[in-house]
Amino acid sequence: GDLAPLSHLAIVLLGGGVSLSDALAIAGETASRPLAAALAGVREAVRGGASLSTALDRQHGAFSRLFVNMVRAGEASGSLAVVLDRLAEFGENQHALRARIRAAMLYPLFMALVGVVVLFLLITFIVPSITSVFEGTQQALPLPTVLLIAMSAFLRQFWWAVLLAVLAALGGLRWYLRTPSGRRRWDRLKLTLPGLRDLNVKTASARFGRTLSSLLQSGVPLVSSLQIVRNIVDNVLLADQINEACQELEKGRSLSQFFRGGRWFPPMLVQMMAVGEQSGALDRMLAKAADSYEREVEAKILALTSMIEPVMILVMGVGVSF
Repeated sequence: GDLAPLSHLAIVLLGGGVSLSDALAIAGETASRPLAAALAGVREAVRGGASLSTALDRQHGAFSRLFVNMVRAGEASGSLAVVLDRLAEFGENQHALRARIRAAMLYPLFMALVGVVVLFLLITFIVPSITSVFEGTQQALPLPTVLLIAMSAFLRQFWWAVLLAVLAALGGLRWYLRTPSGRRRWDRLKLTLPGLRDLNVKTASARFGRTLSSLLQSGVPLVSSLQIVRNIVDNVLLADQINEACQELEKGRSLSQFFRGGRWFPPMLVQMMAVGEQSGALDRMLAKAADSYEREVEAKILALTSMIEPVMILVMGVGVSF
């Protein structure tokens, strides 16, 4: 997430006259504490004779495979500074997209939290003071009133049990989603659930196109690039399809031919792949497709959040009315 040191490192290297070791020291001055420590380890390894990519790879996962392989390709092609600058730009674009998505989701989440708190306070504090007037009467109460009084009494006495049950359920769900079968079922649901399928597919397509384009522009071979992208699409089913694509490419089949018969990636992305392969500009076509999908994802999220707000207000209104 700390992208400034990459830009500074690229600028120093592009300026010339500075060794890689000194450039790493300068970049470390603007980094966060964990990244600065990792860059210090990289600097010591470089001073000991290791290449930058090898030094990065030794930092126990501090730098992603995407980062390490793009740096390795930059070293091989003699364009390390350009690759670092491209990495910084790529990371900044991805960070900006995630920040816009989080900002769009913040208000609905805040509304949901406020709604739950308001309903809890109504049931546990306001309802008992109102229903106490019924205690001295001998009249039969309507069923909704009886249910509300019972719910209020239960929550006042066993709110801690409800909280523990919710936490246990969330913990159990989190554990299940970490299992192979749970992860696969969840990933399939994300790609098939009506209303969210289109958003998830376009989000994955944008990440796929942007990352693969950056790798190809940096000189990483196509099969190696796909193997890296497979690990960052964040979906087991898509990763399996990309892995099959690697095997088909080694047999002489083109990328667009394989994905054309696939199930998950959208037709426009496949068509852009075909145009890129025919024109020899696959990286540029993938970047254009990623631009388009990122704009669509942002617009769709804004539309969904604008729909969530009135629905939540309606649900709160129904709860308060009850």
